Amino acid sequence: MHDPPVQRASLIVRSIWAACLLIAWANHARLLLQHGLFWDYHGVGWASAAYWSSLTIFDPVIAVLLFARPKLGIVSTVLLIATNVVQNLAITAHRAPEGEFLRLAASSFFLISQIGFMLFVAVTARVAWRGVGKNCRSQSV
Repeated sequence: MHDPPVQRASLIVRSIWAACLLIAWANHARLLLQHGLFWDYHGVGWASAAYWSSLTIFDPVIAVLLFARPKLGIVSTVLLIATNVVQNLAITAHRAPEGEFLRLAASSFFLISQIGFMLFVAVTARVAWRGVGKNCRSQSV
């Protein structure tokens, strides 16, 4: 059994992650309600559009997994935010006029907030992981 302070720290970290994922879900859901399921996100291509639309499902599912199956939720959060940042940086680089990538990336609130969340996940992943038991399905204090 883990120390209660370690469990509590893990629960706090996972709660913050889940809140961020649910905020992202609300944004993806808003876009789909506004533009429809087959919106092309201003011509990004079907694979990128499908990825972004799929986040409407993945974000809340992973938020639930952070509590129902914490280790799976932690791994899923790391993978989701890493692929999301890579995807968004790639699209920004592809669409940026020559020499404008850094300016465009630095001026994008959504991209900066995603990078910030990715860095927070990277810094706190060990705390989240250490506070869940070996065969833990649910962890709360």
